[in-house]
Amino acid sequence: MGTGLASAVQLLFSLYIYVMVLRLLMHVARVDFFNPITQGILKATDPLVRPVQKVIKPMARFDFATFLVAIVLQLVAILIVQQLIGMPLGNPVSLLALVLASLFSMVVKIYFFALIISIILSWVAPQANHPGAILVFQLTEPLLAPVRRILPSLGGLDISPIFVFLGLQLAEQLVTGLLLRFAGGYSMGLMGGF
Repeated sequence: MGTGLASAVQLLFSLYIYVMVLRLLMHVARVDFFNPITQGILKATDPLVRPVQKVIKPMARFDFATFLVAIVLQLVAILIVQQLIGMPLGNPVSLLALVLASLFSMVVKIYFFALIISIILSWVAPQANHPGAILVFQLTEPLLAPVRRILPSLGGLDISPIFVFLGLQLAEQLVTGLLLRFAGGYSMGLMGGF
């Protein structure tokens, strides 16, 4: 029963943390905050982020309050799951490394799926005006634009997503691998679900 409850808790926390990380990425990408989907994400995360933003203001393109809330939520999720499965508490440094690895992995997954959606939309509805399509394009454009400037034109064929995919994979392997090594064996039982 403990593992079933732990899985349910892990799933619920993960879903909400993904929304929190999406909010963070939207701030970095400076998406249109009047988009109805963006408004929904803001409303879902405001109860936890707004009180923290009163103390820690966003700076330029980075919202430290949202980042801090995501860290705390991930840490709480890990601690609850640990207790439910009877795993001993790790040291704080290992826990922080595991939390940061989990959040970085979430960032990569969000961008991975956003890029896939943007590629599909560019084929089937390149001028889509749906709020979801606009959000996906605005979210992925800061990753794709610098690569497009470097790559030569291939007569309308945009291969920049391929290089961004490779860059994301490499970044995830390096950063997450380094953080998980830093967390040590402690992370092996928990990282799979987060």
